[in-house]
Amino acid sequence: MLENITERIKTLPPLPKSFHEINSICGNENGTINQLAKVIETDPMLVANLLKVANSPLYSFRREIRSVLQAISLFGMSTTRALTTDISIKKLLNVDIEPYGIIPEDFVQISALQSRLMREWYTKVDSKKLDILFLSALLQETGKILIADEIVKEDEVIPFKSEIETAINIAQVEKSFVGVTTADITSKIFEHWGFDETMVEAIAYADNVEAAPEHIRDYSIALKIVKTAVPMNGPLTERSVTIALSLVEKEGFDTGVFADAVEKIIENF
Repeated sequence: MLENITERIKTLPPLPKSFHEINSICGNENGTINQLAKVIETDPMLVANLLKVANSPLYSFRREIRSVLQAISLFGMSTTRALTTDISIKKLLNVDIEPYGIIPEDFVQISALQSRLMREWYTKVDSKKLDILFLSALLQETGKILIADEIVKEDEVIPFKSEIETAINIAQVEKSFVGVTTADITSKIFEHWGFDETMVEAIAYADNVEAAPEHIRDYSIALKIVKTAVPMNGPLTERSVTIALSLVEKEGFDTGVFADAVEKIIENF
């Protein structure tokens, strides 16, 4: 299965033109929200999904968001770039996540929860790392799409789903079935597409923090903690949050800050 996944990554099509235009505008210090809005508005799918996210309970804006410009003004350019990147990737990979026991809408929601928790938590830890961590948290489960596809092709959905349902460590289940984890696959996908090197490495070591280079470790452990609290098989349950808090304490973070961030997310979940 590993060879099949690796070969599929090599043949993934390029991301759409709008993705590169959005990144160019957001990466330009003279880029404006008006320029960004015009690019997004050329893609009806991006418009519909961005407004859907903006009006979801997770962000709890006080009024209905009816335009792309309004959404960008509230999100900011960095978060808008992250959200549109996520939308483009999930469309391109054609999400089918059945082996994990969830539907595509749940997959999107859980990815959003991970990124939202990262923002709430890391704003109070190290805001300089937040742009990379927010996007990484939003996209770090992308590899599950290819793993799920291989599990279906190999007719192993029932045993895989059975183990995932009760697993404390989903990565170990993935490793036993396909030889790699989501972090391995996701990092290779984004390396293939030429994403930021720090982001690629941060995701790559999220399931193996002990091996992470020193300059990457903080990013990787933050990603691991967030996906531990918000796993595919039980996001923000008492069990998952307790396990995440033990990691937070072990790594020397303030457990109160993390607990407060979790509580705020749960209020809107």
